[in-house]
Order: sequence, then C-alpha cells, then structure tokens
Amino acid sequence: MKLSKGKIISLSVILLLLVDQAIKFAVKLNMTLGESIPVLGDWFKICFVENNGMAFGMQFGGDFGKILLTLFRIVLIGLIIYDINKVLLKKSDTPTGVLVGVSLVLVGAIGNVIDCIFYGQLFSASSYGMLAEFLPSGGGYAPLMMGKVVDMFYFPLIESTFPDWLPIWGGKDFIFFRPVFNFADSCISVGVIYMLLFQYKYFSRQ
Repeated sequence: MKLSKGKIISLSVILLLLVDQAIKFAVKLNMTLGESIPVLGDWFKICFVENNGMAFGMQFGGDFGKILLTLFRIVLIGLIIYDINKVLLKKSDTPTGVLVGVSLVLVGAIGNVIDCIFYGQLFSASSYGMLAEFLPSGGGYAPLMMGKVVDMFYFPLIESTFPDWLPIWGGKDFIFFRPVFNFADSCISVGVIYMLLFQYKYFSRQ
C-alpha cells in the first residue's frame, strides 16, 4: 500500500520525536548534571546540562518568560501543523524538500515543548553527583510547563587563547561553538538552513 505524503510526513515526525525523547531519557536517567563523556576526543562530547529557556541553552526572562516562550511555541506548533495540512500538502507545486524542512522545524519545536511541559512532572531533579528518577514517589521537580530542557551535544571544535595584543579579549581563553544542544535543536537548525540554501526559490515565489 502506497502511503500519501501526509502520512509519510506524520510518521517521520513521530519517528524523529521518538529519537529525540529516547536520547533525552537516556541522558537524564544515566548521567548526572554536568557529567561529560568524550566521543571524539575533545572535539565531540556528550555533556549533560539543562536549561530553562531557548535553544542552545539561552535564557529568556525568568519563570514568566519561560511560560510565555512555551505558549509561543505551542502556538507556533499549531501554525506549522495547519500550514503543512492546509497549505503545503494541498498545493501540487510544493517541493518535497519544503515539506521536509518545515517538518524538521516542527519536530524541534515539539521536542523541546515536551521537556518544558512534562519533564518537571516526570522526573526528579538532576544534580551534580546524583541521577534523576523517572516518576519519583515524591513527585517531580517542577509544575507543569516549568520543566527544563535536556541538552547533551557539545562540539568545542577549537579551544585556544586570544592573542595578548587583541583589545579587550587579549589573553583570554575562548571556545569556538560553546553551546550545548539537543537533537530537537539540531532538527530546527538543519530544517531552517536547508530551506534557506535549497528552497529559497519556492519561498521567493510565494
């Protein structure tokens, strides 16, 4: 039986979400906060951190900002789903690449929203030296919508020191690509970059 584009997109989104959550569950339950595991020497590490805010560990306005950001993401998810179902899939000239790119952004948005909404209820708090528990008897570490996003991928590609003659930063250490991110963040970045590089003609026509 041949699957329609809509079903293929739906299955792909679900599969990628399962990958995202499987990685986060594995890190959350098997690593302590701040623990780092080298994968490719100093070039690529699994480093467990949590953040309250935006992608790549950025923060946004405390608790109120966090709730506002989560609500914005939920609205964005609804708009993307509507756009895929009611616009992109209905138009015969929509390139498959556009559907793929938009779907990747959708995966990333949903993946991190799941953390924010539910992780505070599902897990005990992670700490330095102590593993988190799944469905702890004493309840989770935060109310609904106040969970922390689990990040783990760290690529400190270049670690060096600025030359002494450089104003302001001279002599200070620097790391190229310092952010720690997760699979959902990667989906958003890949989806957006892919559409900008390869699907700009479609969007310029629209």
